Amino acid sequence: MKRKWKIIICIALALVSLQFIRPKETTDSAYGVGKQLGGVPREINGILQAACFDCHSSETRLHWYDKITPVNFLVASHIRNGRKALDFSNWDSLATAQQSAALYYALNKILSGEMPLPSYTAVHPQAKVDENEIETLKRYLLSISYGAKQGKVAPNNPKEITAVSVKPEREVKPSPNGIAYIPDYRNWKAISTTDRFDNGTVRIIFANETAVKALQSKKTDPWPDGSIFAKTAWKQQQNADGSISAGKFVQVEFMIKDARKYAKTKGWGWGRWKGDDLLPYGKTLDFDTECVSCHQPQRDNDYVFTRPIDLFNFKN
Repeated sequence: MKRKWKIIICIALALVSLQFIRPKETTDSAYGVGKQLGGVPREINGILQAACFDCHSSETRLHWYDKITPVNFLVASHIRNGRKALDFSNWDSLATAQQSAALYYALNKILSGEMPLPSYTAVHPQAKVDENEIETLKRYLLSISYGAKQGKVAPNNPKEITAVSVKPEREVKPSPNGIAYIPDYRNWKAISTTDRFDNGTVRIIFANETAVKALQSKKTDPWPDGSIFAKTAWKQQQNADGSISAGKFVQVEFMIKDARKYAKTKGWGWGRWKGDDLLPYGKTLDFDTECVSCHQPQRDNDYVFTRPIDLFNFKN
């Protein structure tokens, strides 16, 4: 019995001693509680504040159990990573288009079930976003979308993406990092579409045969060498029946997997060509660092936004 109590006392003393070891402070007292994002309705601000601000702003409100060592080290790590991906504290310094893109990014993370983290909401239930709040976010984003501002899209109209055509191109210059344009991507399988209603573009993601086979066999962690994705973007064009079709061509981006060749850029080669003239994007050899930075939040998915979910039926 005495031995048992000695062990309990030792553990208790160890836990007390650990409390003197603490991570770097994650809160910012200069950032007032209840911060209102500029230009955002209070209802929207309230949803974001409850679900996002603790990890994605300097307005971090820690519960008593978040401050206990070693739990506080895990919490601090989540906050640091969250701010790297999206930091609402920088809201006022962002251009309007960047603010819309940040909200669009946040909504997509919620819709995909990635955010808020289930492990976080398990002990912070107030951060959960219910269906009514999701619909509120959707309606607001639609109301400030490019199409709505142009008077072309009613917030509740259903939209369909119709087939697109692209003019045949002449010889295209390679990207500054030496990656060549791939003209036959249009013959690849279309695996996803996205509606960037925040900036008025529709996008189609194509995958080459290697990537499609990886999706079929669910061997995408990591993606095999030889996998290539092409993400194309067009400006939205509103049709008389309320559907959306592709208008002016904006750009095409490629991600080419070769873990050894592109080791400096996270195992992927990056290239982008803009406009009908397919002008290569970037002025310097290391332009692709901004591509890596944009995809950094998807590092746990091998830097790929398109996920192999059951929604897609990948058959030959």
